[in-house]
Amino acid sequence: MKRLGLLRHAKSDWDDLSLRDFDRGLNDRGRKGAKLMGDHIRQHGAKWDLMVASPAERVKRTLEASELDMPVTYKEKAYLGDAATLMALVSENAGDADAVLVAAHNPGLQELALTLVPTEGEDELFEEVMRKYPTAAFAVFELDIDDWSELESGCGKLVHFARPRDLDPELGPQG
Repeated sequence: MKRLGLLRHAKSDWDDLSLRDFDRGLNDRGRKGAKLMGDHIRQHGAKWDLMVASPAERVKRTLEASELDMPVTYKEKAYLGDAATLMALVSENAGDADAVLVAAHNPGLQELALTLVPTEGEDELFEEVMRKYPTAAFAVFELDIDDWSELESGCGKLVHFARPRDLDPELGPQG
Protein backbone atom coordinates (compact mmCIF):
# COMPACT_ATOMS: atom_id res chain seq x y z
CA MET A 1 0.00 0.00 0.00
CA LYS A 2 1.12 3.54 -0.83
CA ARG A 3 -0.23 6.86 0.45
CA LEU A 4 -0.83 9.96 -1.67
CA GLY A 5 -1.65 13.42 -0.36
CA LEU A 6 -2.99 16.28 -2.44
CA LEU A 7 -2.53 19.88 -1.28
CA ARG A 8 -3.93 22.77 -3.28
CA HIS A 9 -2.15 26.11 -3.03
CA ALA A 10 -3.67 28.69 -0.68
CA LYS A 11 -5.61 31.84 -1.69
CA SER A 12 -3.64 33.81 -4.24
CA ASP A 13 -3.06 37.55 -4.36
CA TRP A 14 -4.75 39.45 -7.17
CA ASP A 15 -3.62 42.96 -6.08
CA ASP A 16 -1.04 43.33 -8.86
CA LEU A 17 -2.86 42.59 -12.11
CA SER A 18 0.36 43.06 -14.08
CA LEU A 19 1.70 39.74 -12.73
CA ARG A 20 1.43 36.59 -14.82
CA ASP A 21 -0.75 33.87 -13.26
CA PHE A 22 2.40 31.84 -12.57
CA ASP A 23 3.94 34.71 -10.57
CA ARG A 24 1.08 35.53 -8.20
CA GLY A 25 1.82 35.00 -4.51
CA LEU A 26 -0.61 34.67 -1.59
CA ASN A 27 -2.86 37.20 0.05
CA ASP A 28 -3.13 37.53 3.86
CA ARG A 29 -6.00 35.05 4.00
CA GLY A 30 -3.94 32.61 1.93
CA ARG A 31 -0.93 32.85 4.26
CA LYS A 32 -3.17 32.23 7.27
CA GLY A 33 -4.84 29.26 5.55
CA ALA A 34 -1.50 27.78 4.48
CA LYS A 35 -0.10 28.02 8.02
CA LEU A 36 -3.25 26.44 9.45
CA MET A 37 -3.17 23.59 6.90
CA GLY A 38 0.55 23.01 7.52
CA ASP A 39 -0.20 22.62 11.23
CA HIS A 40 -3.05 20.27 10.37
CA ILE A 41 -0.92 18.14 8.04
CA ARG A 42 1.74 17.73 10.74
CA GLN A 43 -0.86 16.93 13.41
CA HIS A 44 -2.61 14.46 11.10
CA GLY A 45 0.26 12.12 11.89
CA ALA A 46 1.06 10.87 8.40
CA LYS A 47 4.75 10.92 7.53
CA TRP A 48 5.45 12.18 4.01
CA ASP A 49 8.61 11.01 2.31
CA LEU A 50 8.68 13.63 -0.42
CA MET A 51 6.67 16.23 -2.25
CA VAL A 52 6.17 16.82 -5.96
CA ALA A 53 5.10 20.42 -6.50
CA SER A 54 4.30 23.04 -9.06
CA PRO A 55 6.96 25.76 -9.23
CA ALA A 56 4.31 28.51 -9.39
CA GLU A 57 4.91 31.30 -6.89
CA ARG A 58 1.64 30.68 -5.01
CA VAL A 59 2.59 27.04 -4.43
CA LYS A 60 6.06 28.01 -3.22
CA ARG A 61 4.56 30.61 -0.86
CA THR A 62 1.99 28.05 0.38
CA LEU A 63 4.77 25.62 1.22
CA GLU A 64 6.80 28.37 2.89
CA ALA A 65 3.84 29.46 5.05
CA SER A 66 2.85 25.86 5.87
CA GLU A 67 6.32 25.13 7.22
CA LEU A 68 6.20 21.54 5.96
CA ASP A 69 9.63 20.00 6.31
CA MET A 70 10.24 17.46 3.54
CA PRO A 71 12.18 17.15 0.31
CA VAL A 72 10.42 18.99 -2.55
CA THR A 73 10.82 18.26 -6.24
CA TYR A 74 9.47 21.14 -8.35
CA LYS A 75 8.15 20.09 -11.75
CA GLU A 76 6.99 22.51 -14.45
CA LYS A 77 4.39 19.99 -15.64
CA ALA A 78 2.64 20.21 -12.26
CA TYR A 79 1.68 23.81 -13.06
CA LEU A 80 -1.95 23.45 -14.14
CA GLY A 81 -1.36 19.74 -14.87
CA ASP A 82 -4.38 17.51 -15.34
CA ALA A 83 -4.97 14.22 -13.48
CA ALA A 84 -3.02 12.12 -15.99
CA THR A 85 -0.05 14.51 -15.88
CA LEU A 86 -0.02 14.56 -12.07
CA MET A 87 -0.20 10.75 -11.88
CA ALA A 88 2.70 10.49 -14.34
CA LEU A 89 4.75 12.97 -12.29
CA VAL A 90 4.19 10.94 -9.13
CA SER A 91 5.04 7.67 -10.88
CA GLU A 92 8.22 9.15 -12.39
CA ASN A 93 9.47 10.88 -9.23
CA ALA A 94 8.32 8.86 -6.21
CA GLY A 95 11.01 6.19 -6.38
CA ASP A 96 10.73 3.89 -3.38
CA ALA A 97 8.81 6.40 -1.23
CA ASP A 98 5.80 5.07 0.64
CA ALA A 99 4.04 8.42 0.96
CA VAL A 100 4.07 11.27 -1.54
CA LEU A 101 2.44 14.68 -1.22
CA VAL A 102 1.54 16.64 -4.36
CA ALA A 103 1.18 20.43 -4.11
CA ALA A 104 -0.43 21.94 -7.17
CA HIS A 105 -3.55 23.53 -8.67
CA ASN A 106 -7.13 23.00 -9.70
CA PRO A 107 -8.76 21.69 -11.73
CA GLY A 108 -6.05 18.99 -11.90
CA LEU A 109 -6.01 18.15 -8.18
CA GLN A 110 -9.77 17.78 -7.94
CA GLU A 111 -9.80 15.74 -11.15
CA LEU A 112 -7.07 13.47 -9.75
CA ALA A 113 -8.91 13.05 -6.44
CA LEU A 114 -12.09 12.03 -8.24
CA THR A 115 -10.19 9.74 -10.62
CA LEU A 116 -8.46 7.78 -7.86
CA VAL A 117 -11.66 6.65 -6.14
CA PRO A 118 -13.56 3.71 -7.69
CA THR A 119 -17.35 4.01 -8.01
CA GLU A 120 -17.90 1.64 -5.07
CA GLY A 121 -15.65 3.85 -2.91
CA GLU A 122 -17.72 7.01 -3.36
CA ASP A 123 -18.90 8.21 0.06
CA GLU A 124 -19.55 11.46 1.97
CA LEU A 125 -15.88 12.52 1.77
CA PHE A 126 -15.90 11.88 -1.97
CA GLU A 127 -19.07 14.00 -2.29
CA GLU A 128 -17.30 16.90 -0.51
CA VAL A 129 -14.34 16.67 -2.90
CA MET A 130 -16.71 16.46 -5.86
CA ARG A 131 -18.58 19.57 -4.71
CA LYS A 132 -15.45 21.71 -4.44
CA TYR A 133 -11.69 21.39 -3.90
CA PRO A 134 -11.02 24.87 -2.49
CA THR A 135 -7.73 26.63 -1.98
CA ALA A 136 -5.46 25.01 0.65
CA ALA A 137 -7.61 21.83 0.69
CA PHE A 138 -5.78 18.65 1.72
CA ALA A 139 -6.80 15.10 0.82
CA VAL A 140 -5.20 11.77 1.71
CA PHE A 141 -5.58 8.52 -0.24
CA GLU A 142 -4.59 4.98 0.61
CA LEU A 143 -3.60 3.34 -2.65
CA ASP A 144 -3.97 -0.35 -3.33
CA ILE A 145 -0.60 -0.53 -5.10
CA ASP A 146 2.86 -1.82 -4.24
CA ASP A 147 4.77 0.33 -6.73
CA TRP A 148 4.11 3.86 -8.02
CA SER A 149 4.18 2.54 -11.58
CA GLU A 150 0.81 0.92 -10.75
CA LEU A 151 -0.86 4.28 -10.01
CA GLU A 152 -4.06 4.38 -12.04
CA SER A 153 -7.73 5.34 -11.95
CA GLY A 154 -9.75 3.65 -9.24
CA CYS A 155 -6.83 2.39 -7.13
CA GLY A 156 -7.42 4.61 -4.12
CA LYS A 157 -9.52 5.10 -1.04
CA LEU A 158 -10.11 8.66 0.14
CA VAL A 159 -9.41 8.55 3.89
CA HIS A 160 -9.14 12.24 4.80
CA PHE A 161 -10.24 15.60 3.45
CA ALA A 162 -9.80 18.96 5.19
CA ARG A 163 -10.25 22.57 4.15
CA PRO A 164 -9.14 25.69 6.00
CA ARG A 165 -12.79 26.49 6.82
CA ASP A 166 -13.09 23.11 8.58
CA LEU A 167 -10.36 24.22 10.98
CA ASP A 168 -11.24 27.93 11.24
CA PRO A 169 -14.72 29.10 10.20
CA GLU A 170 -13.33 32.60 9.50
CA LEU A 171 -11.51 31.06 6.53
CA GLY A 172 -14.79 29.91 4.98
CA PRO A 173 -16.32 31.29 1.83
CA GLN A 174 -16.67 35.04 1.75
CA GLY A 175 -20.09 36.25 0.85
